[in-house]
Amino acid sequence: MTSPNDEWLNTQVKSEEYSSKSELVNDLIRQARQQQAQVDYIKAKIEKAEESGFTKDSKSKILKQSKELLHGKL
Repeated sequence: MTSPNDEWLNTQVKSEEYSSKSELVNDLIRQARQQQAQVDYIKAKIEKAEESGFTKDSKSKILKQSKELLHGKL
């Protein structure tokens, strides 16, 4: 682990947001897995829409727009 990341983890634990670095890392992993599940769901919906002729936009364009929506950029 890099020093800045380790320092950030220590700060989070010291602020009593988490009881240990392990708890924090597990929470971050859960969040990443949930985010990946959302992306996988969107990809599946895009593929289904493309196959049905629902849209003429490319998969990459729709995925980009969906990610921007998830991150509040649109």
